Amino acid sequence: MSTTAPTSATARPVLVPDHTHRARHAGGYWVVALSFLTVMAFATVPTPLYAIYQQQSGFAPVVVTVIFAAFAVGVMASLLLAGHLSDALGRRPLILVSILVEVVSALVFLASTSLPALLVARLLCGIGVGTLTASATAHLGELRGVARPGAGPRHASTVAGLANIGGLALGPLVGGLLAEYAPAPLVTPYAVFLVLLVVAAVAMSRVPETVSRPEVRAPYRPQRVAVPPEARSAFWAAGASACAAFAVFGMFTALAPTFLVTVLGHRDHLLAGAVTFSVFASAALAQVLAGAWSPRRQLRDGTAALVVGLATVAAGGAGASLPAFLVGAVVTGVGVGLVFRSAVARAAALAPAESRGEVLAALFLTAYAGLTVPVLLTGLALLVLAPVTVLLGFAAVTMTAAVLTTWRSLALA
Repeated sequence: MSTTAPTSATARPVLVPDHTHRARHAGGYWVVALSFLTVMAFATVPTPLYAIYQQQSGFAPVVVTVIFAAFAVGVMASLLLAGHLSDALGRRPLILVSILVEVVSALVFLASTSLPALLVARLLCGIGVGTLTASATAHLGELRGVARPGAGPRHASTVAGLANIGGLALGPLVGGLLAEYAPAPLVTPYAVFLVLLVVAAVAMSRVPETVSRPEVRAPYRPQRVAVPPEARSAFWAAGASACAAFAVFGMFTALAPTFLVTVLGHRDHLLAGAVTFSVFASAALAQVLAGAWSPRRQLRDGTAALVVGLATVAAGGAGASLPAFLVGAVVTGVGVGLVFRSAVARAAALAPAESRGEVLAALFLTAYAGLTVPVLLTGLALLVLAPVTVLLGFAAVTMTAAVLTTWRSLALA
């Protein structure tokens, strides 16, 4: 999965002599990639820690989903309000601001474990991620273009995708490892990432800029969100696919530790992180391996994997089988990665280049609605229903939605 938001096509690259700046841009390319990876890992490091917060503060599962939703709200707000500003203000300043927002988020996590503090920390984390993704992805492409002229965009696109989703995969694994084996499980993970984020900010301050600021700055406006009227049926089919895919990511990120404890009886924090890691890692690998597939094949095969994976997860829950749950998580991740990649490709093809950013902005907002609303509803369901019933219901509803949206999309293709 790539959570990268679009940027405007109006940005003007800085023109520099290749023979002088190529090495500096090559180094900057990897600094941006590692900074991107670090921020995205920090975004998911709390996943295996939610069970500890619940135990210490008595949070109900629905409270965990509200904390998680604060992150998605932050991402959506920053996508609309700031994600496109690097076209005018420069890539490096926006990336630096994003990293510094994450630094503040880490400090809030370290300062308090109260519910208000957690909500603020997650909201700030989402704001930083939403601002970063478009800027970092564009910066990688432009730095690579100077460092290796004529090499084409594929390498930068692959690195951006791996930094993005690879970071999301790495965060829970690191968080679970530190929570299980290091002292102060609600302190150490954030302290480690605070240091990494500060290092990333210092390194980013030396990365070359790739966009020249316009002499006359246009008035500020939020990211425009629009879909051509003639393409709305196809867009909503793609958007529904993205929504279903992100709902699965949301469930595994916010509630996998809860289901591991309540349904499968496992309290190991490293295991909780490993489950979420497996979903994101398999999604990333599937996107790389299927990069040359057509969007239609990605959608068809991805939906099949999603259905098989969720059915296996449900069977693992019903039978209290950890191996089935883990295998289902991996297969589900493959499906989600392919379905979302297909949705982005289909949405991007619905509009000309000059308005593509508007369509992709609409797609990402639809996807993040999937990351928020279904997870909140699942948390509410846990207040009145048995956890295994909620898991089975989530799997059934999501599988049905995925099949229906795929049928609709293929019919419109």
